[in-house]
Amino acid sequence: MALKCGIVGLPNVGKSTLFNALTAAKALAANYPFATKEPNVGIVTVPDPRLDKLVAIVKPKSIVPTTIEIVDIAGLIKGASQGEGLGNQFLANIREVDAIIHVVRCFEDGQIVHVDGSIDPVRDQEIIETELILKDLETMEKRIEKLNKQAKTGTKEAKVAVEYAQEIIASLESGMPARLANLNEGAQEMVAEAMLLTSKPVLYACNVDEGSALKGNAFTAAFDKAIENDPSERIIICAGIEADIAELEDPSDRAEFLEEMGLDEPGLHRMIRASYKLLNLITYFTAGEKEARAWTVKRGSRAPEAAGVIHSDFEKGFIRAEVIKYDDMVHLGSEVAVKEAGKMSVEGKEYIVQDGDIMHFRFNV
Repeated sequence: MALKCGIVGLPNVGKSTLFNALTAAKALAANYPFATKEPNVGIVTVPDPRLDKLVAIVKPKSIVPTTIEIVDIAGLIKGASQGEGLGNQFLANIREVDAIIHVVRCFEDGQIVHVDGSIDPVRDQEIIETELILKDLETMEKRIEKLNKQAKTGTKEAKVAVEYAQEIIASLESGMPARLANLNEGAQEMVAEAMLLTSKPVLYACNVDEGSALKGNAFTAAFDKAIENDPSERIIICAGIEADIAELEDPSDRAEFLEEMGLDEPGLHRMIRASYKLLNLITYFTAGEKEARAWTVKRGSRAPEAAGVIHSDFEKGFIRAEVIKYDDMVHLGSEVAVKEAGKMSVEGKEYIVQDGDIMHFRFNV
């Protein structure tokens, strides 16, 4: 399954610079609002040291890592929900993604103008959140209008649906995004069906200057305090550093640069891990002489569902899964050694796939 994340934020916060660094797609990054009008899309390979180790053991002919699709959505501004700054178009782009990477500016730079004239990540986050809430209110008000007409016919289901819609609207009007609202199960199902923008999980990316890449700064501290009751993921990243790393093609040059900057790894790696955690995703592997490959599934998926990610026939005709734990494979050094040690298990339809499992499916169609 491909993960699709949309990068959002106010103009000139570093969205396109970060997108370029992540995808090497070279989107236009300019010092004026709306440099991005159409969403740029890039595919990012997910770095996973576990796959590298499996490749060293199995020595396959081909290697297929999993990927993430990144969408650079144009800068939103106050009034976007009413169409300001081509807002309707941009908000429609957000509706299509699985998760939102919300970039907030946490650096001073007199050469890069801020659309609101000053640096305040808390205010910036509130502007974006408010616009998404207003758009969701518009969506729900249209929905309840239809439901009220249906309820006049006297059907019990329609009347209950009206109550759910009223509950959602009241929550949104209080300023609560749908992802944080304490809604009953029926209302939650309606939120998912309506594809509300504020229901999408959010990763906040605090874009800082080079000197703040390790520990953050006063801006990130203020932002952390403002979102302390929001369980959304938050990372500190310097888009400028990531852009410099992306320009280095030689892995040894990248390693040397990271060491000079005092960083253990590129921010991209942290962003991907945070994105996976955000959507409750895990990785399992298939590994053989022909191919070593990483696959993405939802945490809690059963073996047949994981097989279906490879091909629907695998799920339909599922018989069993032969499972090797990653640590056992690395420790013992080969599939043969794992089998000889009795460490390979045979699992049925109810087996819950674990992160890092190496799996081989038996099926019949």
